[in-house]
Amino acid sequence: MTTTALTRGPVQAAERSPAPDLARGFMLLLIAIANTPYYLWASTMGSGASHPVDGSALDKVVDFLIITTVDLRTYPMFAFLFGYGMMQLYNRQVSSGTSEKAARRLLQKRNWLLLAFGFVHAALLWMGDVLGAYGLAGLLMVWLFFQVKDRTLIVWTSVFCGLLTIGTVFALIGGWFLAQIPADDPMARSIAADLAPTSDSMAVTSYLASIGERLTYWTLGTFLQGLLSLVVPMMLLLAFWAGRRRILENPGEHLPMLRRVAVIGITIGWLGPLPSALDHVGIIDVPDHAAVVFYPVQFLTGFFGGLGYVALFGLLGHRLAQRRTSAPSRNLLVTDGPFAGAVQAVGKRSLTCYLLQSVLCAPVLAAWGLGLGQYLSSWSMLLYAVLVWGLTVAFAVWQEQTGRRGPAEVALRRLVYGKPVQAPAAV
Repeated sequence: MTTTALTRGPVQAAERSPAPDLARGFMLLLIAIANTPYYLWASTMGSGASHPVDGSALDKVVDFLIITTVDLRTYPMFAFLFGYGMMQLYNRQVSSGTSEKAARRLLQKRNWLLLAFGFVHAALLWMGDVLGAYGLAGLLMVWLFFQVKDRTLIVWTSVFCGLLTIGTVFALIGGWFLAQIPADDPMARSIAADLAPTSDSMAVTSYLASIGERLTYWTLGTFLQGLLSLVVPMMLLLAFWAGRRRILENPGEHLPMLRRVAVIGITIGWLGPLPSALDHVGIIDVPDHAAVVFYPVQFLTGFFGGLGYVALFGLLGHRLAQRRTSAPSRNLLVTDGPFAGAVQAVGKRSLTCYLLQSVLCAPVLAAWGLGLGQYLSSWSMLLYAVLVWGLTVAFAVWQEQTGRRGPAEVALRRLVYGKPVQAPAAV
């Protein structure tokens, strides 16, 4: 008889591997940093990189570092971890006796809920929500690819990467032709004006009016990031492949591959954005109406950069796993050290800490709130982002020490799995 009901609940603390949680926890710092330009709603943004063009020398240094190491590199990394987590959840369910059909249905229910969480998050606080993009891509990729052979996953990843590469090449050619148009030409000025990035929802002084702005931006961003850019689908397919091999759970068995991916991926991920960063700080000069060409390059090289970051955290997770073997303890802060343990505590509560970032940023910085974003620049906003991440770390450590789960994780689990069934009392 085929089992249709779930035979187990969500993952338990003892089943968690260090690498994914370490990556999620540190990734949230990068997400906080990546979101910083959008809170600077009173600044004029550059066309080739969504960063202020009127900053000091220190601001330019900060912008340069963020463009090359963070921009469009964090959401691909998180997409991989999201897909990997789906495969972990599926494997645990099936190995415990749940039917494959019921386990896939559980994944799709979770993806629908993430899409709903993203909608509410965008409506209330943050236009750049990524939960909706992951939920949307997860729904499609699980439906189309979750049961296919490993070879099919690699082939379709290569197809998507080829399409993105071809699109980037055409964008580069088009950018070269656009660069030949004089900057004072009416068509060039019109193109530059249309392509100029804005933070309209952050600049709106009425909270109710800002909701519509945020949801419009979120809807477009969900389809662009989740599907049209092809980066998230590629990451999910590779994550399915890696999850079947338990690469992040057993990184010691895959060290040569992880080292190669880390070196090659991070190198491509950091070299790809260099032209955009150099243009932004004024070392090279690309006309505003042609600078949009930098974005497809960022998407393509961000895919490789995200993979490199995942591999790097896989290597770090291997070191932590070795430490756990030599000095076992139930306390992350003792076994893995204060910093690594604290970052993992954040990773275990990544959904809560991600939403908490918006709570700590949007009402303080947006024009409809306290409006402090108009007084900050790139470097001071960076400090604010690090402070916000630090507060989420403190919150996660407190929850870890008191044995609590993140409230958003508790809500999602309850919606996905239903109310836990209490065992009958012994008589």
